[in-house]
Parts: sequence; structure tokens; C-alpha cells
Amino acid sequence: MVVSGSWGRAARGAMLLGDNGQLSPTIFAEMSALAVSTGAINLGQGFPDEDGPPEVLEAARKAIADGVNQYPPGRGIPALRTAIADHQRRFYGLEFDPDTEVLVTAGATEALASVLLALTDNGDEVVTFEPFYDAYGALIGLGRARHVTVPLRAPNFQPDPDDLRAAVTDRTRIILINSPHNPTGTVLGRETLELIVELAHQHDALIVTDEVYEHLTFGVPHIPVATLPGARERTISISSGGKTFSTTGWKIGWITAPSSYVDAIVAVKQFLTYVNGAPFQPAIAVGLGLPDSFFIGAAATLQAKRDLLSAGLMDAGFAVTLPQAGYFVVADAAPLGYSDSAALSRELPALAGVVAVPLTAFVREDKREPYRSLLRFAYCKREDVLRQAVAQLGGLTRVAGR
Repeated sequence: MVVSGSWGRAARGAMLLGDNGQLSPTIFAEMSALAVSTGAINLGQGFPDEDGPPEVLEAARKAIADGVNQYPPGRGIPALRTAIADHQRRFYGLEFDPDTEVLVTAGATEALASVLLALTDNGDEVVTFEPFYDAYGALIGLGRARHVTVPLRAPNFQPDPDDLRAAVTDRTRIILINSPHNPTGTVLGRETLELIVELAHQHDALIVTDEVYEHLTFGVPHIPVATLPGARERTISISSGGKTFSTTGWKIGWITAPSSYVDAIVAVKQFLTYVNGAPFQPAIAVGLGLPDSFFIGAAATLQAKRDLLSAGLMDAGFAVTLPQAGYFVVADAAPLGYSDSAALSRELPALAGVVAVPLTAFVREDKREPYRSLLRFAYCKREDVLRQAVAQLGGLTRVAGR
């Protein structure tokens, strides 16, 4: 596919391509601005407030000092592409050629943009789960594809197999799955993944996987779709170092896929960022080679933070769905008497000095009713920040009972 024409820059997290096809402000920018203006604790945006492992940070400093500050190769530096291939073999038993089947990108979002623009045409259908990471709708719209969704319903946020079968048809070009999932924290089980592979074969669709939280699961396994029988040859896997190594600002992501798909994706990616993050690429290569104890410890530390915030939310009167992975917990404000989470999110800084995001921000307008009282809180913060947020949220019970 050849992509031509031009399109304006959509600031992810500030703008979203809506159902009417127009770029419009989202609540993410509003909530971040509200946190700044009120001094509230920002549990709305998913970025850590602590730096990543010192070995990784030092590798970036050394790369800068050593002059690694100019354009890297278009597909990424060989050391990082090799580290990505080694990572896929080490953790999942997957074999990829670092020269032809690995591509370094400007984070997972650019990877998604490159894939969708390269591999869909006007009118193709892209199936995702709903709620969905906010960039999905915008990027599908920018590519002029049609967005079809499969609901993830509270409290367990697992898809109904019949809904999935109904959504995937001969018009489906891509099944885009995000597991571990943002915003709900659910992890898709093997049976669901096997059904996705079956449907992809049945309807000759591609599978695109967003696996940025792959190492941040809590007692449940992450199963890459590409490891399942019959999946590798039609799967494009996406991940990044930002979440695993607490370096979200570095924007180092990657794609692993059969070489024919990588070639098509490169043809688009070269006109997006071209290349990025020269001194950060060797640093992420160091991170991918850290011992198992690092990856186990990172997940355990985050799980303790999940438990701290979740317990505090329940004590404050929210109903909480305990996430299986990731950065976020979903809390239902209905038991506190709040049926509109979007309205509550705007009041919460004044009521409790805390910022959250309504789950309806991840749902299309005509699908929002089942999610209307749900909020997403981020727990990827320092423990003292979470304890302060929990203490402040404790006052909500009294406010709601007035």
C-alpha cells in the first residue's frame, strides 16, 4: 500500500479523532491542566514519578558523552535490534531476524500509526476491544479505516466470544488487541487468544498486538499471540521500553513481525519520525538484557502499589476491579452516589485533591452508558504520593453522604 497526501499533527493525549471524523480536545489535556492549576495529585496520566534502573540511565548518559547524538540507522541501531530479538527468544521462545524482522520506533504509538497507515486502505475494518487506548480511534480514523469494537464489560473486562465472532468478518483487515489492557488492566487468556487466531485465519485478517505492559503482570501469565500455533506469520507485535523501564519520555518502541510486513511499515515510518532517540537506543538495549530478577522485581513493586491504591479506593467507598496488570485501576463511583464519572473527575480535585480520568474517555459516545460511573486511577507513582492520595480520597465518603 502506498500512503500519499498529508495530515496534521494530532497531539496524543490532547486531541482525539471523534466519531464525526474531526479532531477535538479530549479530557486528558483538561485533567492534566486541572492538576496543575489546583495542585491536585495527578493519578489521571500514566507516567511514573520515579526513574528507571540505574544501569539503563547510565547507559544513556554514556551514549551521549560518547557522541551517540546523530541519526541512528532507519530501522534502529543493530545493538537494540539484536537485544529485541534476544528478548523475544529469552522470554517467549520466538525467533526473529534482527536485520529483517525487527523495527525500532518512536514509542508504541508511532509503531501503531505506522502499522495502521501502512497496512489498511480506506474502508478496511479494524477490530479493537472497547474501552480502548485513546490513540487507537484517532489513528484508525487518520488512516480512513472503519473502527469496529468488541465490548469489555465490568467487572472482569473479558470479551464475550460471541461478540468477538460477530465483530470479525471478511471486511476485517486488522484485529488490534491490547493485552495487558489499558485502561482496564485485564489480561487476555489463552482461549480468547486462540479464538482471535482462528478468526484471523478464517477471515484472512492480520493480528496487531500492543504489549507495552508485557512485564507488568500480577500472578497471571502474559501470552504473546505470536507464540500460538498459526499466529506468527500473520502477527505484528508491538512493545516499548517506556513502561518496563520507567522511561516513558524516551519513546523507544519496537515492532517484531515477518519481514514483508516490516518492509511495508518502514515505507511509512520513514515519513513520520524517520528515526529517534539515538542515545536512548543503546540504553534500552542494556535494559532488555537485565537479569530476570529485575523484571520480577518491577512487577512485584507495581503490584504492591496497585494493592495500596485499590485498598484506599475501597475504603473510600468505591467498588474496585482489581487489575491483573499495568498501571491503572478502574473504580466505580456509583456506591458513593456518583453516576457521572466525567462530572466527578472535574469535581474530584476540589473534593479530594486528586485527579482521575473517566473511563468514558476510552469509549465511543454511543457506547458509554455501561461505563458512565467508572474512573481510571494510575498507581505508577511513588508510595508516599499514593498514601497521600488515599488519605485525601477518604474524605469522599463524607461528601457523598451529605
